[in-house]
Amino acid sequence: MPAPCLRLKRHKRPNKSLADGKQKQKKRPRKIAKSDLGEDVAGNSQSLSMFDEDSVEEGNDNESDLQEHRTVGIVNGDGDSESEDIQEVFDTDQEQELDVKAQTVAKAPVSRSSFHSHLEYKLPETEVEDLLKKKWKYQWDVPAFGMPDCKWVGTGECFLEVANINSDCGLKQRLYKHWLDVCRASGSNDFHSSPQRFFFSLCNSYRDILHCNKKPFYRKGLKEDLAIMDAYIMHCLNHIFRTRDLVTKNDSKLGKHWENAKDNLLSGDEFLDHGFTRPKVLILLPFRSIANRAVNRLIQLTPGAYKVNVEHMSRFSDEFGNHDDEDNVNTNELTGSVKNSNSQKSSKPPDHQALFDGNVDDKFMIGIKFTRKSIKLFSDFYSSDLIVASPLALLKKIEESKRDKEKNVDYLSSIEVLIIDHADVIAMQNWAFLTSVLEKLNCIPSKQHGTDIMRIRKWYLDGHARFYRQTIVLGGYANPDINASFNRQCVNYQGKVKLICQYKGVLPKVSGQVRQIYQRFDADSVAEADNARLDYFVQKVFPKIKDSDEIGGVRNLIIYSLPERKEFFPEVVNMLEGADDMTCTVLFSQFDQLQLERIVGTTSARRMITSEKGVFVLC
Repeated sequence: MPAPCLRLKRHKRPNKSLADGKQKQKKRPRKIAKSDLGEDVAGNSQSLSMFDEDSVEEGNDNESDLQEHRTVGIVNGDGDSESEDIQEVFDTDQEQELDVKAQTVAKAPVSRSSFHSHLEYKLPETEVEDLLKKKWKYQWDVPAFGMPDCKWVGTGECFLEVANINSDCGLKQRLYKHWLDVCRASGSNDFHSSPQRFFFSLCNSYRDILHCNKKPFYRKGLKEDLAIMDAYIMHCLNHIFRTRDLVTKNDSKLGKHWENAKDNLLSGDEFLDHGFTRPKVLILLPFRSIANRAVNRLIQLTPGAYKVNVEHMSRFSDEFGNHDDEDNVNTNELTGSVKNSNSQKSSKPPDHQALFDGNVDDKFMIGIKFTRKSIKLFSDFYSSDLIVASPLALLKKIEESKRDKEKNVDYLSSIEVLIIDHADVIAMQNWAFLTSVLEKLNCIPSKQHGTDIMRIRKWYLDGHARFYRQTIVLGGYANPDINASFNRQCVNYQGKVKLICQYKGVLPKVSGQVRQIYQRFDADSVAEADNARLDYFVQKVFPKIKDSDEIGGVRNLIIYSLPERKEFFPEVVNMLEGADDMTCTVLFSQFDQLQLERIVGTTSARRMITSEKGVFVLC
């Protein structure tokens, strides 16, 4: 008979005991430096295990294929009902792992997974001080998979060179086998050299990642978008299940040896496996429709043994599915493909239809909990393993917590993996919402929430949780706000990896003989750039056009500020009516390098930014 799960007697300390003797983190105003602009511009009680009793029954991988491929049942009730007649099946940590070479500060034995190596590292106070004022230096680069003009650059030592492409990637065996089956079912026979396999290796390094050249599903990049999403979902599942395995294994040890060594059992670091609260993964997305795709894919990528029941699926479909009856659009929520059933051709471009022809509500939040045999959607946030939300919804929760202390957001205190997907779309909504959310992550909670303090990792109590949080930022392009957040609010001690690309520009897509005049104005800082742009326009550009008496078709175009999306530039310029004297005047400063290089190309942009001349003519 297995040893019973015992409960430790919790210390009855005041809530402030969590932060006693710890220095409070000081809030600092967010600043955008030149380095952000371009590469060349300088209340629920928890048991001892922190999991419900139906979450921790342990098994192994030596089971028949019949049990592996059980039929998934859908439960739509509001309760936490669960079938009890099927024995729990999940792996232990005794699996063959891919040894990922980490930074010199995080050396670990070959047999240790990157999960354990990352979380068990003891961060010295001197290193904490260095991280707060550190300017990251990228010391290595490797070619980007499937992107000939791009490369990955990273801090510390290069870990990609030692990866064994025929290994299990560092995944738990059951997750690895299921992922292989899913890939083969989709027609992919070369998983180990696939984009998702490569990107998972990046995720499994537990370094912060910035990938801002991802072709999204609404720009005919469905295959690439899905591969990246698969990789980070598998990384999240791997992190959640490894966390559960570690807690379960320690519970078992405590149950067996508690009576014999109860005085010394918890004196060391061996059983420190908890955070302040249960949620460990946060995925931030811009729209409900995109969240629908992500959650459905997460369910697909979860092995059958873990999803015998998927609870509240009907409610999820109602709240996150597509109900745009006005335009009569049928959308495949998983793949992102769009089929417009209207016989009348839409006046909107295909990328607009694919992105917005779904449930575009930007205020949503859902907790997801994994138990022995089920996935519970809409679980209470404090009992969830993973939270999927929009920045706006989280910001509203944060504002409510300031007005009402009972509505705290302490479930954000123990996030260890943060995914920000479609960051470019979030930036178009309001990037300030996201920066406010980042400031609230990994803070000391206001209440104990039933957590056993004797099992909390020391770096949580020291207020160092943000230095262990991995942040993965994904988007179609970078801008100064995204770079600033990645450089300043992502301070993972493991270091950083980001994608650097050489752009060819979109000028060949401009049709007709349009004389393009690029005029550079000077600005002392990013904060003053907008005023400097207006002054230059009023003094240099507007006087030339205010007295114009031409009323005919548009032949002279002035682009006051370069668009973030490069495809907009040729679309707008090509609207000029055919004539021999068409001109396009573009205003830019040294702080517009990211937008400029996507339009004229990286090489030309560097020359235009650094040249002594201020006017450039392209034909």
